[in-house]
This record gives sequence, structure tokens and C-alpha cells, in this order.
Amino acid sequence: MRPYFNPMSQDISLPDRLPLFPLGGAILLPGEILPLNVFEPRYLNMLDDVRRDGGHIGIIQTRPGGDPQCPDLARVGGVGRLKQWQETEDGRYLITLVGVSRFRLVRELDATTPYRVAEPDYTPFSDDLLPRHEPSGERERLLQLLQAWFQAEHLTADWRSLRDAPMAVLVDQLSMSAPFPSGDRQALLEAPDATSRLELMQSLLAARIAGSADGSLQ
Repeated sequence: MRPYFNPMSQDISLPDRLPLFPLGGAILLPGEILPLNVFEPRYLNMLDDVRRDGGHIGIIQTRPGGDPQCPDLARVGGVGRLKQWQETEDGRYLITLVGVSRFRLVRELDATTPYRVAEPDYTPFSDDLLPRHEPSGERERLLQLLQAWFQAEHLTADWRSLRDAPMAVLVDQLSMSAPFPSGDRQALLEAPDATSRLELMQSLLAARIAGSADGSLQ
């Protein structure tokens, strides 16, 4: 499992004009990290600006529809703070974002930049700035579902790390990294709290196990 970074370890000042990095199939939850390989010129430009202006980027999923160069966006995304960046010899940026808070996209703003900028609303997710609480639920039940699903999908995992990780971290990292469809990832992102996210994940896993060739979990 990846290390957990506490967003409360530094002063938090979230921007009222948020540069957007639209990504299909990717979410960022508070306290988690997201590595990215950035190569498109408009997002290289964005990172140059972000490094000067506070270091925050909005990760938000695309939705079907819209122009391929300007796709429709989900209504909720995650703000990441730029933690690490490295420029490669061929001009790409390898960066790491640390999740700080979720946000609701209020509207997109007119911008002279080549990348999209939005007005975010953080108020529905004020608890994201507090230390994470452990969800109410049984670890063994979650691990049982994961093992059955991974077996059905022929996936591998470091089960010792999964058993040792705090439940909130386990659920959030699985929400970001397990091979869920983008719609399920979005639902996990928007879950109100850790317990709701755990319950949703267990429901999603049970549905996939029931739909697999091996049948339902006993």
C-alpha cells in the first residue's frame, strides 16, 4: 500500500480559481497520492503556472459527450497539491499530487489559458480537511470480497499489506487503484464518508462476484 499523507500537516488555502486536469477513469481522494505523467503542451503550461500560484490542481473525470478536446466533466472532483515534480529529458513532467479535498464544480470560467479553469465549491466536503475517521465495518468481510473478486478477475495483490493497512486508507486506495469502471469510481469519490464508501465498495464487489463465472460469494 502507498503511504498516507495528512493534508492537515501543512496550512491549507484552497484556490477560488482551480486549474482542471480532466482524466477519464481517475479520481483523487483526500490524503491519497496520485502520480501522473504529463506530456500534453496545455498541461505542461498548467504545471508551470501552478508551481508559481500555490500548487493546486483539480482532478476531475470526463463524461461521455462534448468535444474530444473539451469533453463534458463530472460535477465532483478532487483537489491535489503538487508534492513532487521532475522534468524528463524529453520535456515531460513526472508529478505527484497529494489529495486535499473534494470539490463541486460550480461553473467553468473564461480563461486565457490553454487549460480549463473552474470555480469550485468546497463547502459540501468540509470534513475532508479533518483527519480521516475509520469506517464502521468488518475488515474480514471486505478482504473476503476482494479475494473472491481478484480470483475471478485473475488479479494479484499484496494481501499482507492489505490486512495491515488502516481501513480508511485501504478503502480509499482501492477506490482509486482497483479496476472499477469510471462510473463506479465517481460514485466512490462522491460517497459522503468513509463508512458510506466502504458500504458502496462492498456492494460493488458483491455485484461483480455475482456476475462472474464463479457465481455469488457464499
